[in-house]
Amino acid sequence: MSSQNIYILGIESSCDDTSAAILCNDTVLSNIVATQKIHEEFGGVVPELASRAHQQNIVPVVHQALKEANITKEQLHAVAFTRGPGLMGSLLVGTSFAKSLAYGLDIPLVDVNHMQAHILAHFIAEDGSKKPTFPFLGMTISGGHTQIVKVTSHFNMEVIGETIDDAVGEAYDKSGKILGLGYPAGPEIDKRAQLGNPKAYQFTKPRVGGLNFSFSGFKTAVLYFIQREVKKNPNFITENLNDICASIQYTIIGILMDKLKLATKETGISHIAIGGGVSANSGIRKALKDGEQKFGWTTYLPKFEYTTDNAAMIGIVGYLKYLENDFAEQDIMASSRLKI
Repeated sequence: MSSQNIYILGIESSCDDTSAAILCNDTVLSNIVATQKIHEEFGGVVPELASRAHQQNIVPVVHQALKEANITKEQLHAVAFTRGPGLMGSLLVGTSFAKSLAYGLDIPLVDVNHMQAHILAHFIAEDGSKKPTFPFLGMTISGGHTQIVKVTSHFNMEVIGETIDDAVGEAYDKSGKILGLGYPAGPEIDKRAQLGNPKAYQFTKPRVGGLNFSFSGFKTAVLYFIQREVKKNPNFITENLNDICASIQYTIIGILMDKLKLATKETGISHIAIGGGVSANSGIRKALKDGEQKFGWTTYLPKFEYTTDNAAMIGIVGYLKYLENDFAEQDIMASSRLKI
């Protein structure tokens, strides 16, 4: 490790949050996130609106990150940015800004895989937090992705299981839409689940072989169940909302835990780290911690501010790649379907 203080600017613009962070080595000095509220009225992210909002937000967000970190742009050693995966228009805003700034400052440019960043966010230095030991299993759960990744080093990762249709975040959002909840629905379902009976209603778990996931059938099961019950009682949702949310969450957590148990059995790896927006879910976090007692796992839970899309996780990857002199060229392009 270098004894010199390395300042990295991280830029994240893969979906609907514009974020910039400053790291000094592996320590976060600032992590600014501008959230786009406009998508709530549409019940999901509108790509064109997201791109326009990124263009409006990126300069003030970077300015605020530098100000809060109490450094100038001339002190930066590199600019790290999300190359993909994500919405192409959103990625282009961050990519273009990062390339221009790095070129203007004559400093290295570092491209970052968004999904790797969710996993490597665990290597941000935080008081009282432990960093995963290799090898470990990383489970990324978000609105767009559900994956189990075998991690043998910082940049040696293998996807061993992933969703074949909807991601877990989509399962929450689509279930919430059926129930008349707002977008995103995950936090509201999580909140109400804590007040309800998780075994009030049973939903069938999708039968998918191996370590892959499927949530489209689960969403359909919820839809048919609600339609059937509302036909019998028009007030069914309002009278039983907490129990419905608890039962939905209980089933989703069961699906995730079943796959993790299988993954630990097949790989022999018992160290597990989660990442992505859905890793902020209280039920999932509790189930993972309970796994330490039930299955002998060692688990790693990210701080809440590093679960959703944020630039601190981009910055830590940028720092780790900087130490290896792993830089990008100016002709690098964003990739909406970038793989680990």
